Amino acid sequence: MSNREVVVVSVGGVRFVTRASTLQQFPESRLARMLNDDDREFKLVNGEFFVDRDGTLFSYIMDFLRTLQVSLPIDFSDYQRLQREAEFYGLYPLADLLSQEHLLKPRLEILEVRFSLQEMQAFFRIFGSCSATVETLAEQITVFMGQQSGQSWNSPFPSQKPLVPLPLERPSHHDMVFQCGTDYSAGDQFVARYVSIKPDSRKLINGTNVLGLLLDTLLKDGFRLISSRTVSGEDKVECFSFERVKRPAGLALTLKNTPGSSGVAQAKRSQVQKGK
Repeated sequence: MSNREVVVVSVGGVRFVTRASTLQQFPESRLARMLNDDDREFKLVNGEFFVDRDGTLFSYIMDFLRTLQVSLPIDFSDYQRLQREAEFYGLYPLADLLSQEHLLKPRLEILEVRFSLQEMQAFFRIFGSCSATVETLAEQITVFMGQQSGQSWNSPFPSQKPLVPLPLERPSHHDMVFQCGTDYSAGDQFVARYVSIKPDSRKLINGTNVLGLLLDTLLKDGFRLISSRTVSGEDKVECFSFERVKRPAGLALTLKNTPGSSGVAQAKRSQVQKGK
């Protein structure tokens, strides 16, 4: 076994400085055998190991050895080439993860907000292509209801009676429906519905204000407004379409040490981590 603690590897002219223990994460790999001078593909020149392979792709391999996770840039597309490099270095657990390309590629999310204003009430319907995103957004939105006398659309926040939170309507896992504003009820009372969107602490009754806060929340969460239009019909409905490129959480390995072995002897694929 080599006594090297810090190792310099030059891959296609790109130098990498790392610990020997990092290269020994998988003892059966060619990188681990390289330290024992057991692989002729790696030439030792002036104290540095040289191999004639792609240095850019090797940077992702080094990141995997250091973190045991596959995390690639949003614009990455060379999955097959990187898988081939992993196989060349004998890193078959990495090659196995890279074969699950569909779990590593970024996804394009579409989200649509429909807004209708009718007298003193406003109606919202939100549809999203990713159910997890819709679920997260639903957890941020709360509708409160209360009966108030003499209240109108632009009245200040009522303090006479406590407001009761209402559950959002969820026609499916991909959409939600809610409304705000005021309406008459029996006994000359106003039924008022207020909307609160976290992390903003206000309770808003004006539909235009709720729409503005909702759109601002989506923009801060990485969505991009791609179109807005008025849907024709008896009631004018404003439709706002957003998109977002969602980075995958990545794939990770869990490792086990075997008795009598100084290195990692076994690799298992872990569950895919959930992202927002």
